[in-house]
Amino acid sequence: MATRKIQFLLAILALFFLLLSFSTDAGDPVFVTPKGWPKPNYDFKKNPPTTAGFQLGRHLFYDPLLSRDSTISCSSCHLQATGFTHVDHKLSHGIDGRIGARNSPALMNLAWSRSFMWDGGVNHLDMQPLSPISSPDEMDETMVNVVQKLNASAKYRKMFQSAFGDNVVTGQHTLQALSQFVLMLNSYNSKYDKYIRKEPGGEFTEQEENGLALFRKNCASCHSEPLFTNHEFANNGLPVDTVLLDFGRMKITQNPVDSLKFKVPTLRNIQFTFPYMHDGRFKKLYEVVNHYTDGIQASKTLDTKLKKPIVLSPNEKTDLVAFLLTLTDREFLFDPRFSFPRDQ
Repeated sequence: MATRKIQFLLAILALFFLLLSFSTDAGDPVFVTPKGWPKPNYDFKKNPPTTAGFQLGRHLFYDPLLSRDSTISCSSCHLQATGFTHVDHKLSHGIDGRIGARNSPALMNLAWSRSFMWDGGVNHLDMQPLSPISSPDEMDETMVNVVQKLNASAKYRKMFQSAFGDNVVTGQHTLQALSQFVLMLNSYNSKYDKYIRKEPGGEFTEQEENGLALFRKNCASCHSEPLFTNHEFANNGLPVDTVLLDFGRMKITQNPVDSLKFKVPTLRNIQFTFPYMHDGRFKKLYEVVNHYTDGIQASKTLDTKLKKPIVLSPNEKTDLVAFLLTLTDREFLFDPRFSFPRDQ
């Protein structure tokens, strides 16, 4: 019992110093690349994060002003406590109650991504917000109007002055500020991470150990550690939704070889990022596991790694899910740095 209390106090102390290091009085935020992780894909030299830029991006992320009628913000579909995605419906909801065509992706560890959206339709993080802002089913707005509204705000002109040295709001600076915020949405303090780093709180049970072994044998070729994605696009054998008729990446490339291929999502914080798949068809992790063991639908573009059946006993499925739960990072999910700004 005493050991647990000490571990808890150490965790609270570590979180305190983490928050202190990120305060507005402690200099610019520092992007951390955890030991053993690959080099980020994002070029920080072209948009170095600053405290003022981060806070500006944070305010913009939570501000419905970015939508046509000021009813939808980025956070409307990307809620912090659920891994910066939504959980109350399968498909994203936008302005005027409109329903989108896909489940919103979780936002974390984006600096390592080479492309964005389920179909990879955006290839740079700074450009990604343009898609939801301009989508008729999401924010239904233009960057021209967004810039006009921001320039009409004394609050935002002051924040842009602090962040970029110019109180005239531009579309480029708006997008860069949003990037500075989401670039810091990094998750690397789950039980799994502590297990890898051999830190207190990372002790695996026998069930979790077995689940990790099963994961590495059957899942890791696509959901590669430590990011738990290979950033590729794959047809994972889902039957085609006859209503949405979404053929994935082929919509972007117009190449039939990309039919039914969608971006491999990260599995970090998967306990809280349901519903699963690009169309949100599965609510529970067991449904996802059952799909890969019993639900694969063969097609010309099915990923070659899935052509050999995955065989798991009921107990092994339970162990696999137990491991997936170790990817939950509560420090990330409840970090006040990323929450709704109190002065919004």
